[in-house]
Amino acid sequence: MKETPLTQVHQNLGARMMEFAGYNMPVSYTSINEEHLAVRNDVGLFDVSHMGQFFIEGPEALQLLQKVSSNDASKLVVGQAQYAFFPNDKGGIVDDFITYRIEENKYMLVVNAANIQKDYDWIKQANDYNAQLTDLSDDYALLAIQGPKATEVLSKVTNTQVDQIPFYYFAIGDVCDIEDIIISATGYTGSGGYELYLKNKDVVKIWDALIKEGQEQNIKPCGLGARDTLRLEMGYCLYGHEINDQTSPIEAGLSWITKTDKTEDFYSKKVFIDQKENGVDKKLVGFKVHDKRIPREGYEIVDIDENVVGVVTSGTMSPSLNIPIGMGYVPKSMSKRGQDIGIKTRKKILHATITKLPFVKIKPT
Repeated sequence: MKETPLTQVHQNLGARMMEFAGYNMPVSYTSINEEHLAVRNDVGLFDVSHMGQFFIEGPEALQLLQKVSSNDASKLVVGQAQYAFFPNDKGGIVDDFITYRIEENKYMLVVNAANIQKDYDWIKQANDYNAQLTDLSDDYALLAIQGPKATEVLSKVTNTQVDQIPFYYFAIGDVCDIEDIIISATGYTGSGGYELYLKNKDVVKIWDALIKEGQEQNIKPCGLGARDTLRLEMGYCLYGHEINDQTSPIEAGLSWITKTDKTEDFYSKKVFIDQKENGVDKKLVGFKVHDKRIPREGYEIVDIDENVVGVVTSGTMSPSLNIPIGMGYVPKSMSKRGQDIGIKTRKKILHATITKLPFVKIKPT
């Protein structure tokens, strides 16, 4: 297994480790619930250095990006980030990612750890432009400091006015007197905060400083378990679960980042235009379970007559709501809020109701 520069730190903290996307990663340090609620109420610190970082630069960097991205990267200004996905040529999704416009003709793309090589190969085969593609995933570490008190903690160790960075924008500044760190007002938790992109050699120093300076704000190191429950409460898609090579972004509720009106052609554009105009047969929904059992990925979704109509893509016991929640695909005709469905387990059918996403409303800080 690969390791991040913080692996020894995690082990010293007593983290429960497991393999994820080929990396030895912390699942939790105390409990998933405790870490989850720390992010919702105070502040948590995640090591997500397994994520991939590509750079596209050159005179035709934007043209290449427009060909492979579902979103309209021409709208980005320097210092802004944008969520998107790579469409394949069959109406599915290669991966989802975030684009950062670093300079006029230089972009950073942050991709999922499990798809680094796959994504790189996909962009490379599309590169018929005067643009250079570089994979620097092994050179960069990534920390996510998330929660309503993240600004308080981060402000102690940087001269950058992080409270002035708008959502989905970033600044390049210093942290712990280390320069040229990308400080991004982004995250995967829904509770606000920042992501820090920095060189591997500096990450232990900054992790230790954030943990030390955040004691007054009750900062807690958090693992991938809480990262998953936090994103699920927000209804965020996870690659390999809600979205994959066969999933339509229109079915997955990602029409808002599928910019079929941009002038440039991109993969599967015609497919998505047709789906937007004529609709799709199924839809990703969130549901609450009226039971104490958790709806596991792969469980069948049934209608009131117990006919199989869909499948669960993610499920958990919500730490914020203290009830089981999940997401899955159902026919569009059954996707309305308040619709009763069943989740079929080995021994029984759990009663559930489709609900509006996100499951949890977060007050802005």
